[in-house]
Amino acid sequence: MIGDLTMVERDVFWGVMDNKRWVYPYNSKGERCHFRDIPKSIKDLKDDPFRSLAGEMRRAGGFAKDTTPFSEFLWADFLRRHIPRKTVENNFAKALEKGLALGRSGAAVYLPGWCGPASDD
Repeated sequence: MIGDLTMVERDVFWGVMDNKRWVYPYNSKGERCHFRDIPKSIKDLKDDPFRSLAGEMRRAGGFAKDTTPFSEFLWADFLRRHIPRKTVENNFAKALEKGLALGRSGAAVYLPGWCGPASDD
């Protein structure tokens, strides 16, 4: 638990959650959705292959673990803009290789956990 919102009125709850960046109301296509469309249960979440790619990138050292809420979702959105979905779905290894290169590029400098360019040692 990261905060207690029991004192917040029901009709402003989601606004407070959004303002504090404690909710990430985006679907598996990276499109913002209404709060009422957020699944009520984890089992109802849609698979997002870019989220899986971002998680694998972090495990492979593509970016550092960070305390920023939803940091892997931010990385997933970045990857979604640079790698075709079909590549992620049909050739995950190739997508990971491309993602690791992108993750070290200046294009990713604003993302949480960015590790900087790879050295040529």
